Amino acid sequence: MAAPVPTVRRRQLGAELRKLRESKKLLLEDVEQGTGIDAAKLSRLETAKNAAKLPDVERLLDFYGFEGDGRELLLALVKEGGQRGWWLAYRDRLSQFNWDLVTLEDGASRILAYQQGLLHGLLQTSAYARAAIGATRLEDRGTPVDSQIEIRMARQSVLTKPNPPKFWSVIHESALSVSLAEPSVMRDQLDRLRNLSQLPNVEIQIMPASAAPHPGLAGSFTVLGFSERHDLDVVHTGGLLNASYIEDRDEVELYASAFQKVTAEAMPLEASLRFITEQRDKISE
Repeated sequence: MAAPVPTVRRRQLGAELRKLRESKKLLLEDVEQGTGIDAAKLSRLETAKNAAKLPDVERLLDFYGFEGDGRELLLALVKEGGQRGWWLAYRDRLSQFNWDLVTLEDGASRILAYQQGLLHGLLQTSAYARAAIGATRLEDRGTPVDSQIEIRMARQSVLTKPNPPKFWSVIHESALSVSLAEPSVMRDQLDRLRNLSQLPNVEIQIMPASAAPHPGLAGSFTVLGFSERHDLDVVHTGGLLNASYIEDRDEVELYASAFQKVTAEAMPLEASLRFITEQRDKISE
């Protein structure tokens, strides 16, 4: 089976190319005449039905007279869409959603996550992951559970690779106290949280049940940021049956601002670590 493509990046590029064309008040046929790129092919690029090739995008940007940082941003979208990474070993088992997720996580410079009910996939032990998948799986379909767990564990290499992203996770207290799995599983999971919190690029805060109202009450979300190219930032939100990506720049900024408000209501880092340790010790008793 052919590997799926990172459609989030493809959609971003297509939308920007269309905006550029429309800002010049050009029809597809006008661009074809000026660049030699077939109008049907250009339409497929703008609607994210086809992957873009770097020479085609450079030719379009030249025709539109688009220069500067914005040009480099769009060329980066093309280059990143063609990157090869660890996930290629799983290309036959990755759903389109998971393909998007692992490629975005691997390229991100910061990952800001608020989790209301379950721990973020980058924090889970394999036993916790199995329990979480079992609890939320509505029916047997798609990727087998063992493959999902294997992929989830492979994703976690992003936290310890050279130049890893900053990972800041705020976890609601209920995610640590819920009876998701047998005591030994939860004990090992809490140990993992303690160990991960020692990494210089990982920060873990706990949101107490007694916290004042905050934006996280609306549900879990993850902001994936990309160094200085904030135009590439994406928000991921999930649900039982599907997940979605928010790519509109203004909306992404709202989520980033919401995360800052969430962190302000959560326990400080040291207090959060003490809470995790206390929860772990309670299980041991």
